Amino acid sequence: MTTPLNFRTVFLLTLPPLLWAGNAIVGRLVHAMVPPVLLNLLRWSIACLILLALAGPVFARGSALWRHWRRYSMLGLLGIGMFNALQYLALQSSTPINVTLVASSLPVWMMLSGRLFFGAPVSARQLAGAVLSIAGVLVVLARGEWGHVLGLRLVAGDLFMILASIAWSFYSWLLMRTTEPAALRADWAGFLLAQVGFGALWSGAFALGEQALGPIAVQWSWALVGALAYVAIFPAIIAFRCWGEGVRLAGPGVGAFFVNLTPLFTALLSAAILGETPHLYHGAAFVLIVAGIVVSARR
Repeated sequence: MTTPLNFRTVFLLTLPPLLWAGNAIVGRLVHAMVPPVLLNLLRWSIACLILLALAGPVFARGSALWRHWRRYSMLGLLGIGMFNALQYLALQSSTPINVTLVASSLPVWMMLSGRLFFGAPVSARQLAGAVLSIAGVLVVLARGEWGHVLGLRLVAGDLFMILASIAWSFYSWLLMRTTEPAALRADWAGFLLAQVGFGALWSGAFALGEQALGPIAVQWSWALVGALAYVAIFPAIIAFRCWGEGVRLAGPGVGAFFVNLTPLFTALLSAAILGETPHLYHGAAFVLIVAGIVVSARR
């Protein structure tokens, strides 16, 4: 059962987009240093080691995890093995702002997957919120001039990000289908470790496939080490913790609209880190996206 939005829920659902915006920028900065799927494996392997120190007993022989291993294997595949690898693949040929903009189609995929596969109704408010949020995305995409939309061309990275968004929508809905014991669900570190453990296995299998297609050497440096530390801790452990709790409180339909804050945060971080100056249309887009969140979340 979901609850109305309050400060805590808004904070839980706003922090992940900020951290994921940083993840997109870091992923682009190191895209020439490490293959994308291997980057995903390194990221989640580090996160797994950190979580093992917090909740290692979740993998004990008598743990409730093993009675629900299929569920956690699927969560690990969708939310860790697929979504993040596809995002890093997208950043090979697309910019952080474009990647996060395409990811803002998530509310549409969330509504479609929820309606078709999880029996979730779609309300008029959700549709109105989706229209407002997507309008905000288009404002940024068009850079304030609607004529630019007509000349839009999707690159391979955009297509990878569409697939990633579909995977994330299924992941978010599956989070709501509670089948495991309450004690396991209440232990946030154990609950996340159960997903990350299986997700790391999926990531390892995908990384082996990537290397089989054409081995690429990793260009190790302190910059890469720092990048791995960031993506393993902040957009991985912290963001996933907040997102899981926020989705539990507000529901995946409402949570999806908060993901649309990611391109706005990406634009701000790009200005601070990459020297790209924000424009007035970023402010207009922010107003539209927030309006979409408010309209969709109203009771």
